[in-house]
Amino acid sequence: MKKLLLVATAFVFTLAVSAQKADEVAKFNTESYDFGKVKQGTPVTYEFEIKNISDKPLVIESATASCGCTVPQKPEEPIEPGKVGKLKVQYNAAAVAPFTKDIYVKISGIAETKTVHITGEVLSQEAFDIYQKEKANTKPADTKEKPKN
Repeated sequence: MKKLLLVATAFVFTLAVSAQKADEVAKFNTESYDFGKVKQGTPVTYEFEIKNISDKPLVIESATASCGCTVPQKPEEPIEPGKVGKLKVQYNAAAVAPFTKDIYVKISGIAETKTVHITGEVLSQEAFDIYQKEKANTKPADTKEKPKN
């Protein structure tokens, strides 16, 4: 009888621990990052910041992406309570097209996988050059020179 009670207690405790959610132990600086318009063939990188909001060291077990064009690098060391770790994500920008990619972050001891996103649009070299020229020629309306007194 004691063994059965002990096993049942351990099972309930295990369920309670695994029921914890990623957002209860880690706070990301953003869940989605937009690269905007990028030039084809020029990889772009962003570092998501992960703050440990728990009272125990946070271990990122794995970080995977929705396709091979996106390479996440998880923090190798545990993130101490109150500290920030970085999840570096690189997108290869090989194909001309808008993109939305998901990065799946597995935190040790948490059943739920946290998903963050990157978006943007890859332009051909020619289209990117035109975009850059148009952007440089566009001036905000409030940049008129003020008269000097």
